[in-house]
Amino acid sequence: MSKIQNVLFIMADQLRADHLGSYGHPYLRTPNLDALAARGMRFEQAFVNSGVCGPSRMSYYTGRYPSSHGTTWNRVPLSVSEVTLGEHLASRERDMVLIGKSHVIPDQAGMQRLAIDGGSELGTLLARGSFREADRYDGHHEPGDESGYPAFLRRHGYDSPDPWSDYVISAVGADGQVVSGWHMRNAHLPARVSEPHSETAYTTDCALDFMRKRGSQPWALHLSYVKPHWPYMAPDPYHRMYRSDQCLPVVRNQQELASAHPVLQAYRQHEESQSFAREECVRTVRPVYQGLITQLDTHLGRLFDYMEGAGLMRNTLVVFTSDHGDFLGDHWLGEKELFYDTVQRVPLIIMDPSAAAEGTRGQVCRHLVESVDITPTILQALDVPQAGHLLEGRALQPLLHGAPEGMPWRAAAVSELDYSFRQARLTLSKTPQQCRAWSVRTDRWRYVYWRDEPEQLFDLQSDPNEFEDLGASQSHAAVRAEMRQHLLDWSLRSKRRTTMSDEAVERSTNAHKRAGIYFGQW
Repeated sequence: MSKIQNVLFIMADQLRADHLGSYGHPYLRTPNLDALAARGMRFEQAFVNSGVCGPSRMSYYTGRYPSSHGTTWNRVPLSVSEVTLGEHLASRERDMVLIGKSHVIPDQAGMQRLAIDGGSELGTLLARGSFREADRYDGHHEPGDESGYPAFLRRHGYDSPDPWSDYVISAVGADGQVVSGWHMRNAHLPARVSEPHSETAYTTDCALDFMRKRGSQPWALHLSYVKPHWPYMAPDPYHRMYRSDQCLPVVRNQQELASAHPVLQAYRQHEESQSFAREECVRTVRPVYQGLITQLDTHLGRLFDYMEGAGLMRNTLVVFTSDHGDFLGDHWLGEKELFYDTVQRVPLIIMDPSAAAEGTRGQVCRHLVESVDITPTILQALDVPQAGHLLEGRALQPLLHGAPEGMPWRAAAVSELDYSFRQARLTLSKTPQQCRAWSVRTDRWRYVYWRDEPEQLFDLQSDPNEFEDLGASQSHAAVRAEMRQHLLDWSLRSKRRTTMSDEAVERSTNAHKRAGIYFGQW
């Protein structure tokens, strides 16, 4: 092992922590990610700071919570004033290259206010969250000019104005008619695209091409796969790799429906939740979701094999994680967003090639870590100075390098939700400003503070499935008060002064006389 030269930051989309072999799934085969965990460290309690793609990813990319970076849901632009991982690395003349999905929405209004030409090099970079986009592919709509995937498909014979819709997320039904993957009833059918031309294969090919071209030059790559995110369509043979009896049992009971929290009750009226309430939907989708994960693992095996042969595993920090999980019918819900471990807990595997990590290889870390920790970790690995007035996460090197027993760490993970854009807001007759919630997750408790709605509390020790809501329990009033205090303390620690570093503040402390200002003298 040697000094870290490169960074490979891999993100899957909508991948649950309990859906990897190394995290205990009894049937799902993920040998390559399991081998990465044996070579690095697996984090058992890694949590996102939002259960929604956009805000979660912006927390990964900025090292800041949604309340700080302001991207509280998918359609909300990332402020032009926010400093991302790519910009931190650019200060050391290193690009952060993107292959795949980023979910960055450009702050067009902010750039117009600052008279930044959107077509200039600076404007283009800011619009992309300071990523150098080698091939951006978001995977939930027809790709545009930002991706080479449509042209790739057409070169391989998929002759269509929209090959993504017509082949990648479509199948042929029993009657010989083309059917769409947007209907989950079709998920059991093989996608019309052949496996070597699928999204996961293409994204991996792009990464391999990038690494080959870079050769021995240092690089930093965000490799962001769109699967196992919907549409849940897998190419042959992955669509038929698992049976429904090889899936985890659905975690739900009738008690949840009888005493539902108002916001959860509203979410259960969404179409995706109504669909996943059907046993037929669960039995159809879950095996394919697992097949997409095994496909991802297979292609990561291709990538890791190349890196091994090229000597890159000896000098590359490898981070593997997900932006959030997927309910898949758990708690009578579909999609993500809400505050259950099913969605909030994600896989996190880090392989640090440095000698300092030799003693922790193959270990499982049970400290609470968050998405905001990834940017500080990458910056520290590359010896990039930490912007302490901006970063709200903490570098994970103390854990990766064998933290002493009893070393102080965070007591809780915090996540946020803005459901302003969802049908639930209309169902509950709320204004956008009312649709906010925060979760505090400790080793034992999950507490949820809903604006203008009842609070929630779950005892994860006696109720790990989060079935029994103790939000109104008199005997748990003291626990809820403690959790509210933690949330207040967390909020007060947010870093709002972003235009001046702590070092600059220290240089300016008690400096009025040096500036020729002599107030208060006798």
